[in-house]
Amino acid sequence: MTETAAQPISFDTVTDAAAALRRGDVTATELTERALATPDDHGVYLARCDERALTRAAQVDRQLAAGAEVPLLAGIPLGVKDILAHTGAPTTAQSLVLDPAWAAGIGDCAVVRRLERAGAVITGKTTTMEFAIGVPDPDKPFPVPRCAWDRDRWAGGSSSGSGAGVAAGHFLAAIGTDTAGSIRIPAAFNGVTGLKPTFGRVPKSGVVPLGYTLDHVGPLARSAADCALLLSVLAGPDAADPFSADAPVADYPAALTGELDGVTIGVDTLDRYADGGIDPAQPRLFAEAVDTLRAAGATVVPVEVPMYPELVAIDLVVMLAEAHAYHRRDLRDRWTDYGRGTRIVLAGGAAVTGADYVQAQRVRHVARRRMAELFGAVDLVVTPTGHLGAPPLSTLDPLRPLGALSSLHTPYWNPLGNPTLVVPIGLSADATPLSMSISGRHFDEATVLRAGDAYQCRTTHHLVKGPR
Repeated sequence: MTETAAQPISFDTVTDAAAALRRGDVTATELTERALATPDDHGVYLARCDERALTRAAQVDRQLAAGAEVPLLAGIPLGVKDILAHTGAPTTAQSLVLDPAWAAGIGDCAVVRRLERAGAVITGKTTTMEFAIGVPDPDKPFPVPRCAWDRDRWAGGSSSGSGAGVAAGHFLAAIGTDTAGSIRIPAAFNGVTGLKPTFGRVPKSGVVPLGYTLDHVGPLARSAADCALLLSVLAGPDAADPFSADAPVADYPAALTGELDGVTIGVDTLDRYADGGIDPAQPRLFAEAVDTLRAAGATVVPVEVPMYPELVAIDLVVMLAEAHAYHRRDLRDRWTDYGRGTRIVLAGGAAVTGADYVQAQRVRHVARRRMAELFGAVDLVVTPTGHLGAPPLSTLDPLRPLGALSSLHTPYWNPLGNPTLVVPIGLSADATPLSMSISGRHFDEATVLRAGDAYQCRTTHHLVKGPR
């Protein structure tokens, strides 16, 4: 991004800001002060780390002034979802239930350690749906996360503050988690880019669990290039996470060629599964996005993703069973301390039998084989992230919390574990962002990010900001 002397400093992507810091066009303190000065009128933060953040930014500035080499994310303001343990602020999971001693006994989770070793400036803990599930409960003493484009609409869940915070300028990137779409939904609703990496690519050690075999940790930022930079820091196994995978980590930024020659993309509109309706602008915007991928050099073919209804059901059955196992005692002893929507969803896990769980896992293996067969014919699969934009907060019903997933297609990919990137494609008829999803083979985030970046090299939807 080019600046003139008369303009205020405005580096909105991690990639641009990191380059500007090294050129001396901006300081880490200036970036951090700008982020901290952004008014929090979207319910982004549960806790802030202003003094700590400014101290870390000043350390980066001293290193740069001395001509020292600094780490990859040095001086970059970041937000962290409040289910990741971090010594800079309490970890609450936005709940009255979580014992503070849990995070105190951990210190910093693996992801936070990696971010801070890479020089990131963590500005605070971002809002989430309680224990990363459900919808807002205004009766509890926590902020209600609001869409950065329309304060009367939901920011999406469950990495709500992470998505709204990137869009509103509270930080240049954030970390979220994803069990049924919790990175991708807030990214889509707020018009930013979000990556659910392959299951096991980023360690979950020190993260409050929701679904042990479904949880993913990943970045939200303005661009696919930013997500590539962040993944290069986050990726890799951790001994404390038995689910983390010891798979080779690629040079993700180097994979971004801006072109898609030789890449075959299978496209499924998923219109037949838009149970909550289709925004009038969505079909045209999605078709234009696919055309842009074709113009970047990709070969585009129609496909039908396998076992869609089964995988959505599997995600819910497995998530409910695994979440109930974690929360069973607290649900019995502290029922009213949970929010209404959260306790309804978690209690639903009691209805899942052992046979249900085992059968869901058996069908899950079949579905993974079917998807692997599809990826034998195509390199990527592109679908809408959802057919609707952010819903009004007034339409969310704590007694029907899963109704918030209407016309969203994110749960499909969690039981499969494939990497999925969401990128904005334009505005709905209600002037809120819409998004498409790009999914790839296991541990092939490089190709997924390459496609997202090629699309964003030819469009500007990811840089557009909504009304504040």
